[in-house]
Amino acid sequence: MFEKYKGKWKADNGDGTYRNPILFADYSDPDVIRVGSDFFMTASSFTYFPGLPILHSKDLVNWKLVNMAVKKLPFEDYDLPCHGKGVWAPAMKYHNGTYYIAFSTPDEGLFMVKTKDPFGEWSDVITLTRSKGWIDPCPFWDDDGNSYIVRGVARSRSGLKSRLYLHRMSADGERLLDGGVLIYDGRIQNPTIEGPKMYKRNGYYYIFAPAGGVKPGWQVVLRSRNIYGPYEYRIVLHQGSTLINGPHQGGLVDMDNGESWFIHFRDCDGYGRVTYLEPAKWTDDDWIIIGNDTDGDGIGEPVETFKKPLSSDKILLPQTDDDFKNGLGMQWQWQAHPGKDFCEITENGLRLFAYPCSGGLESAPNLISQLMQAPNFTMDSKVRLNLNDGDSAGICITGGSYNALRLEKRDGKLFAVQPNLIYDSEQSKEYITESREYNSDFTIYLRLKMEYNCKRGSFGLREFCSSEKEYSGFISNVSFYISKDGENYEKIGDTVEYKVSRKSWVGGRCGLFCTGGGQGGYADFEYVRFW
Repeated sequence: MFEKYKGKWKADNGDGTYRNPILFADYSDPDVIRVGSDFFMTASSFTYFPGLPILHSKDLVNWKLVNMAVKKLPFEDYDLPCHGKGVWAPAMKYHNGTYYIAFSTPDEGLFMVKTKDPFGEWSDVITLTRSKGWIDPCPFWDDDGNSYIVRGVARSRSGLKSRLYLHRMSADGERLLDGGVLIYDGRIQNPTIEGPKMYKRNGYYYIFAPAGGVKPGWQVVLRSRNIYGPYEYRIVLHQGSTLINGPHQGGLVDMDNGESWFIHFRDCDGYGRVTYLEPAKWTDDDWIIIGNDTDGDGIGEPVETFKKPLSSDKILLPQTDDDFKNGLGMQWQWQAHPGKDFCEITENGLRLFAYPCSGGLESAPNLISQLMQAPNFTMDSKVRLNLNDGDSAGICITGGSYNALRLEKRDGKLFAVQPNLIYDSEQSKEYITESREYNSDFTIYLRLKMEYNCKRGSFGLREFCSSEKEYSGFISNVSFYISKDGENYEKIGDTVEYKVSRKSWVGGRCGLFCTGGGQGGYADFEYVRFW
């Protein structure tokens, strides 16, 4: 039953319908816009750089990664990994021929990048305002020429939560013009309201926002005839009778044919916050219902399958495999600001230098990774080692927390090690399931296998669960293998359960690394393949 979910997740059913999630990848806090016949989506990227992914689609179902909008942040702190921090909850707009993305970093402020060409160069990061705990900004240009930013607050930084504020903004989207006005307090009816997206339709200002928390929450729509309120609200999407927990934060697109569609995320534990597409229908009284209103209560529920928004023959999947012949693929991100001395492309592939780090892999700025794209997959890589004593290299599943296959050089000998760590910002401790000497000619094949544990969890699709009530999380098992010839593999260490830390806000990522003394050691990764 699970073989068709192996390797790469395909949402397009090929018969004019699609299945959710449309992307089985951690594109959390997504926002989406339509410009003519093109759709663009972006998402949070936290401590991974380059950041702010730009995905492109022609039908809202098939997506390709086409750019990264942020090369680095204007803060030296991010030269080292800052798990759980960095780029949060972007909002994307198109106005007068320019594409804008507003985003926050929870400890530094609100920022903007912009471009005339989303496939080309984006501006350097523009500081809207320095602040702490101001999060999730969304720009809005009104019909009368005035411009605004609506945003939320993070209690972890500001002591406040469940409130939305509105600021005047300069027309060029480069600075705030005031200190903001409280326009909605959701502490009683919609606690933890955040991630606002603002639209205007039929004389109403609408704010789409999630509330209730990431897993148990729901989607709210606020509306008012005055941009400063007062705002009335309705819940427009919730879990209802489905197994699809907490349909959360996203963006709305309207089509030329009058249809509307909503993209949002769903928290899937170790897999991250994956991307769902829902039909949306406006009612005669200018409210909206997202998903299917199965019981007639006026609140939608997430769909499992549905007709595609637009017909298309081309099935696209985000990039994963890489042979490094054309440089570093766009899907790769560093765990901190990229350094010139992290890597180079050679005739042998991607050369990662044994860069010093202060602790485990969670502290290595030169760890390079990409998003997982399926519930079950195998990742293969071929590596040639040129390590000095104290250096190590290998493959991993990481996201702050990690499980890895690490090849270490000690006392002139090579050891195969299987380390594990659950990240905690204050105290983390690595434990090892196996460490043994491994004799090799320094060309080694590495394998990582991720397998969804169907006995302990459910994707929320009926075919994945034995009963409608079965749900115990998105549990996955990770195992590692090593080979000298690429055909006969030995298992290293135990099969372990991949666990993420809430402090990092991300799901698992497939990574490569080389760390050590910085004395000339390196590892050449010839390719990475997923199946």
